[in-house]
Amino acid sequence: MHIQKDLMAIKLIVGLGNPGKDYQAHRHNVGFWFCDALAHLYAGIFKKESKFFGDATQVNIAGANVRLLKPDTYMNASGKSVQSIAKFYQINADEILIVHDELDLNPGVAKIKFSGGHGGHNGLRDTIKALGSKDFYRLRIGIGHPGDKSKVADFVLHAPNKSEFEPIQTTLVDSLNVIEQLTKGDVDSAMKVLHTQK
Repeated sequence: MHIQKDLMAIKLIVGLGNPGKDYQAHRHNVGFWFCDALAHLYAGIFKKESKFFGDATQVNIAGANVRLLKPDTYMNASGKSVQSIAKFYQINADEILIVHDELDLNPGVAKIKFSGGHGGHNGLRDTIKALGSKDFYRLRIGIGHPGDKSKVADFVLHAPNKSEFEPIQTTLVDSLNVIEQLTKGDVDSAMKVLHTQK
């Protein structure tokens, strides 16, 4: 049984996505969008860090130093990047927040979750394998589902349409608004605010 530890401060926030211009507008890249917005908000500038297989920066959120990471390994190999930075800075799995697109939530919905499986998400699958643990926090940004399992791969690798894009953007803003509580480890109050958004 996993007991959610309260007041475990987040030291690393990872946005999942695929690198390169061809992918940046895709639904699968909402984790990158979130990290870019977060870096912008807290004056962080991403730099290529080859030893971490991605772009990284450090920001100060509510008095705490938090590292941000965007793996450039492509989604299916995200774990290599997450594991390398976590090992280097001695960050435990339960001090990590992974931000990713979520098919099971509609656009306009975001949920915070601790631990659990990968739900078929290749970035999560690889991260769990690389960390040897599923006990990390997830910020699940809803992108909706195409309604047919065989269409999922194509769906996530396309840009959201206008009716989806606006609610997704609203969700990103709502999520940014609880990031201070999250990084301090006050997960319950962050969940309460985010999960009751209209």
